[in-house]
Amino acid sequence: MKVLITGAGGFVGQILAKKLIETSTATSLILADVREPPNPTSSKDVQCIAADLTDPKAAEDLISQGPDAVYILHGIMSSGAEANLELGLKVNFDSVRQLLDIIRVKQPGIKVVFTSSCAVFGRKAVENTATETDVVPMPESSYGTQKLMIEFLVNDYSRRGLIDGRIVRLPTVFVRAGAPTAAASSFVSGIVREPVNGKESELPVDPSLGIWLTSPRALATNLVHAIKAPAEKFGHFRQVLLPGYTATSGEILDALEKVAGKETRALVKEKRDETIQRIVLSWPAGYDTTRAKELGFSEDVGLEQTIRDFIEGEKQAS
Repeated sequence: MKVLITGAGGFVGQILAKKLIETSTATSLILADVREPPNPTSSKDVQCIAADLTDPKAAEDLISQGPDAVYILHGIMSSGAEANLELGLKVNFDSVRQLLDIIRVKQPGIKVVFTSSCAVFGRKAVENTATETDVVPMPESSYGTQKLMIEFLVNDYSRRGLIDGRIVRLPTVFVRAGAPTAAASSFVSGIVREPVNGKESELPVDPSLGIWLTSPRALATNLVHAIKAPAEKFGHFRQVLLPGYTATSGEILDALEKVAGKETRALVKEKRDETIQRIVLSWPAGYDTTRAKELGFSEDVGLEQTIRDFIEGEKQAS
């Protein structure tokens, strides 16, 4: 199977590419991003391409290589999309719609995995346990709105048989290695990543706020499973909430102290950012992932193991 990943230079794209090769799910990869992404695998059958997907020609060139499946990961993150409406629409909506239209014409019927977000839900879902079918999505951020619009397109194109779409709503990824992102949830990784590396970090929200999390280990496994699950199991409703768990920043810091010590925890300072807190308050903290489990998606490993995995990965990288 030849697999194209857009936004492949990001953290999620890199762990996905590695997992696709390690599990022999893909025999060859096309990794594309606005800047040429690195090849995180040991395979030589990996193309790394710089491609600005707001340019139709760039998207057409990628699809002309005949991928059997496409992961659409590229986008402007939540805080970035909120700060710049035009850029968010251009990248998160216009470029993705354009890519979907090229796929349905040039490579009809192939599997397309679109990474959406729990940001599609709004304050109504915050008061309830969020499910795919029982809570009407009403996003309270431009990022969530842009993601939801693409979800509807993927559902409709799948209904018409133009693509075989699978929409995975991602929890916040914890712990992301590398540099901070423009996501409103970036602090969740930052309050572990920076202290583990001896640097101070800021906590911009009330430490009692719950956040839905997934580890890189579980996320990579579940993204690979997204193209393996039979299309008929998805049915008409192509969205699925990926498994995760709810934790507060306070609980994360308690786990950090248990794994890495009081001195490491002390590097985190509270400094409230009302914009970030407002966005986070519009996300549900609890989800019913019964459907994900029925589709064969995997459960997560929890806070302490995720922090240990991150620390071990940092040691190996240094």
